[in-house]
Amino acid sequence: MSSRSSLGTEAVGRVGADARRYWTGLACRYATLLLMLVIMLGPIVWQFLTSIRGRTENVYDGVLPSRPTLDNYVRVAESFPLFQYAGNTLTVAVLAITSNTLFAAMGGYALSRAGWKGRKTVFTVLVATLMFPFESVMISMFLTVRGMGLVDTLIGVWLPGAVSVLNIMIMRSAFLAVPKEVEEAAVLDGAGEWTRFTRVFLPAARGALAVVCITSFMGAWDDFLWPLLVLTNSDNYTLQLGLKTLAGATTVSDQRIIAAGAMTALIPMMLLFFALQRFFFKGVGEGAVKT
Repeated sequence: MSSRSSLGTEAVGRVGADARRYWTGLACRYATLLLMLVIMLGPIVWQFLTSIRGRTENVYDGVLPSRPTLDNYVRVAESFPLFQYAGNTLTVAVLAITSNTLFAAMGGYALSRAGWKGRKTVFTVLVATLMFPFESVMISMFLTVRGMGLVDTLIGVWLPGAVSVLNIMIMRSAFLAVPKEVEEAAVLDGAGEWTRFTRVFLPAARGALAVVCITSFMGAWDDFLWPLLVLTNSDNYTLQLGLKTLAGATTVSDQRIIAAGAMTALIPMMLLFFALQRFFFKGVGEGAVKT
């Protein structure tokens, strides 16, 4: 009888220890996630709180503004041609989304189809190009764009990012995930190559297409270095270059206005991500790069 009770006590002790380890591990995971959330969102929240402070408030006086106002956003629009620069950036972003969606889908589909020589070689070369940073090819790209007569044009800003190798890899992986039985059924129904591409593979890779759209928009909207090299006329400036002029203007030394300008540039990216987040997280799984 005593042995049974001791075994029961040991079992209860093991269950209690397992429960403590489980809850301790869960608490550590949530604490880590909370810390990462603070690190990632902290600067954005601080920037937003700075942008809604009144003119008489000290930027570093407390965390929350005592008299929140949106006047700083109005002053941003009055300090430099905000809507013109935003329109230029939107033009480049729309071109980047269109070209990346089209060419990445077509390239990814071609690389996912077997039966043509050189497919592995082309894939290896494309993957190898990912190892080269933009700064290493920046000068040669500028010389190419200048030779085409596209310096100081929005087309010159868009052209180097017309299609991304990473987006091609994402679409390739998404197309490889489509079951072969689906393609075989389409072939038996008499569907040609283009019909299979548009009617079978593209609908199956909508999540990956959403990832391509978001990454293309973010890359074009947030780009600063390449437009700085290509553009010289202020009428063609993108929003990021406009923010540089805003921060460096002698008549604008108010950190509240600079913060409001930064939030103005951030809002479109946040809206796009929240609008497509369901497809984005689905596409991350579909478009995991496979070799």
